[in-house]
Amino acid sequence: MKAVGVVVEYNPFHNGHAYHLEQAKKVAQADIVIAVMSGTFLQRGEPAMVDKWTRTKMALSGGVDIVIELPYVFSTAPATDFAKGAIFLLSAIGCDSFAFGSEDGSIKPFMNTFQLINNHRTEYDNLIKESLKTGVSYPKSLHYAYEQLSQKFPATYIDLAQPNNILGFHYIEAAMTLGSNIKPLTIPRIAAGYHDPLQEGASIASATGIRKALASTSELQSVHDVLPKASFDNLADWYGKNHNFASWETFWPFLQFTLIRHTPSELPRYAEVTEGIENALIKAAKTSHSFSSFMEKIKSKRYTWTRLQRMLTHIYTGFTKEQLHSFDAPSYIRLLGMSTKGQAFLGKYKKDITLPLVSRVAATDDVMLAIDIHVAEVYNSSIEQGTKMLSLPRDYQTPPIRF
Repeated sequence: MKAVGVVVEYNPFHNGHAYHLEQAKKVAQADIVIAVMSGTFLQRGEPAMVDKWTRTKMALSGGVDIVIELPYVFSTAPATDFAKGAIFLLSAIGCDSFAFGSEDGSIKPFMNTFQLINNHRTEYDNLIKESLKTGVSYPKSLHYAYEQLSQKFPATYIDLAQPNNILGFHYIEAAMTLGSNIKPLTIPRIAAGYHDPLQEGASIASATGIRKALASTSELQSVHDVLPKASFDNLADWYGKNHNFASWETFWPFLQFTLIRHTPSELPRYAEVTEGIENALIKAAKTSHSFSSFMEKIKSKRYTWTRLQRMLTHIYTGFTKEQLHSFDAPSYIRLLGMSTKGQAFLGKYKKDITLPLVSRVAATDDVMLAIDIHVAEVYNSSIEQGTKMLSLPRDYQTPPIRF
């Protein structure tokens, strides 16, 4: 059996994702699709709108055969480490290839870009440092260095200003750096851009557009046409039970409390928190009535919105710099769900999988896995606060979903 891997968040799973799966399977000539999916907190430093088990159901209904979890250590990391963790897991579970959506849509420019940066790494790093000294943000400094190199060594390269191209580049970089035989493939994004708002009458929309539409109205029908039926039904079921979707706006009272209860000297111990911002975080938390008003007070040229959100995520979950620096690669494969074909694949190739395959975690000695369980409970508690019943599944008690 031939497997193609995809790296996903499915926040939520929409028609564009269904198209990507269909094309990935076709281009890879694969029998099954394996998705490595972020858990309850995501790469841009925000809580997933619904929990990982609900998103696993959406994925299996949409055509994924095996869903495994990208550990929190990597799912909330900058693009380089996010990609490294994801490709490491897809390679370990036995994927022959991985397919990612991109604005470019052709693999050759990605390989050219990797060779350009890899062959001129010292010059590239020096250009980044040169740009950072002017006070420009890290992402803009990366782009500056890339532009300078690509002009000096002309060829067909990708546009690294596009979000999916950036992630695609890091997936390829991870595969090459790991020395994996896993083959990279790319599928062109169609219809909606990464940040595009929901368009009336459209059948495909970005996940960002869908979340924004749901944040502005509690009317689920507004996103009906851009979601597969199973995704829509799962979102409706979630909303019926929890009366809200998770976001920093809904978690704001708890995040505000978390920030205020810390002293300025305590905050720098958390992952990605840069010394010098701690006073600003606490001061803004004391005077903000919402997450958006808080962010407007602390954002600056030095800190991107995403970088700030990742800091806040780690403060919220209690994830420290010490913990972050103690991990280099995933130490297990956490199975979240599987189809009948996925189960057959695991049965056939289980002995070839190079990491422990975890399906039940009633107790664990694995520190990385313990962090995943902890942050899932933090997420669940934030959702259920103020309700009389605990409706979300306990993470450590939940078996893989069979579809």
